[in-house]
Amino acid sequence: MSKFYVTTSIPYVNAEPHIGFALEIIQSDVLARYYRHKGEDVFFLTGTDEHGVKIVRAAKAAGKTPQDFTNGVTKKFKDLKKVLNLSWDDFIRTSDKKKHWPGAQKLWLKLYDAGKLYKKSYKGIYCIGHEAFITEKDLVNGKCKDHQKEPEIIEEENWFFKLSDYTKEIKAKIESDELKVAPKSRKNEILALINEGLEDISFSRPRKDLSWGIPVPNDSKHTMYVWCDALSNYISALGYGQDDSKLQAPSPKFKKYWPADVQVIGKDILRFHAAIWPGMLLAAKLPLPKTIFVHGFITVGGKKMSKTIGNVIDPFEIVKKYGADALRYYLLHEIPSGEDGDFTYEKFEERYNADLAKGLGNLVARVLTLSQKNNIKAVKNKNFDAAIKKTEKQIEKFINEFRFNNALVAIWRLVASGNKYIDEKKPWALKPESKEFKEIIGSLLFLISDIGALLSPFLPETSEKISGQLKNRKISILFPQLK
Repeated sequence: MSKFYVTTSIPYVNAEPHIGFALEIIQSDVLARYYRHKGEDVFFLTGTDEHGVKIVRAAKAAGKTPQDFTNGVTKKFKDLKKVLNLSWDDFIRTSDKKKHWPGAQKLWLKLYDAGKLYKKSYKGIYCIGHEAFITEKDLVNGKCKDHQKEPEIIEEENWFFKLSDYTKEIKAKIESDELKVAPKSRKNEILALINEGLEDISFSRPRKDLSWGIPVPNDSKHTMYVWCDALSNYISALGYGQDDSKLQAPSPKFKKYWPADVQVIGKDILRFHAAIWPGMLLAAKLPLPKTIFVHGFITVGGKKMSKTIGNVIDPFEIVKKYGADALRYYLLHEIPSGEDGDFTYEKFEERYNADLAKGLGNLVARVLTLSQKNNIKAVKNKNFDAAIKKTEKQIEKFINEFRFNNALVAIWRLVASGNKYIDEKKPWALKPESKEFKEIIGSLLFLISDIGALLSPFLPETSEKISGQLKNRKISILFPQLK
């Protein structure tokens, strides 16, 4: 049995989950469910990034300790599993001293032993929003172009990682697709950045300025910076650093699942994952992930989501009103894979009514209502069978290309063909005991059954409902029409 390891990025817990992360984790869930269905040994990881200055400040503002503050926000991210019907296998927290810290500290020591960490005094422009040192080219009118805030000037002694040593090797691996970056536009973007030359990066902060974080294992006066602290989660969750003390052997889970088959991230952290992370892995002599899939941002009514504007979309609220699969469908169908997409409640409800209520829901309800007469069984239809097999091949291709929207379009062609067939054949005008009636409804039952199966990675709850209704012949509305 082959393995498939998929990860999300680990969101920073200075704020509660919004619809942008819902997109990422739903896309990852589709991959996990699809490959499980194919019979592969899947491991699906998500988690939270919980250290840093922003957390300390947010906790202080809330009158809480950093640990209490992160516990509260992390619970909301964990709650997404039930709310969005997700199937992750593990949830890693960077504040977990038992599970995460040993792996992060082992990776640090690997880089140190390789001679790739060094100490120097540094004066730089520090963006609190990024929790990172940035350069003049990241500023517009003296402010960070992403966070619209003036950075701080910080002068301190830090540990640095020799990322510059790996510029050529990282470039070669991305160009050859040994480390595949998808879509191609993001591959071109990261190669352009690498062509400018990768600079060594600050790898620690003085512990007197930042005590909320993982201590540097060979320097008690320093705290690990985000790179080794957070990026190492992808291997610490597999037991990296939890070696067998007797055999000094790597964790069986790490040996089994690493390297990651797909790492799903947002475009704002492309440099972290396609330049810094590969450099760290190369220095530690660890395999690189096979593919990094980069999704775009979700705008709201054409505007960037912002607390200031007050247009942040809460996935919990949407699911409460419309259901998990309605949100899963919109995000997978309406947000072009690898590109930015827009959300409005008007568009959401329009798509819900057209595709889910009138399209799929109407087809299932009509067919099951008619099938109750004479307890009709599914009958294989050659035309439908050919269309289903064609769709299966299309879905496989689209999944491999991370084109989730195209996969759903292909399934909805089957839905449309079913509705067209029933309208043309008009079975309600026939006698229920007639051979023709039984063949028409039997063919439609065959089609619906396969549509339900094809939907399982994308809309798992709906898939189960269709299967249950076909088995019990009890009709319940899949998606009540919105008025």
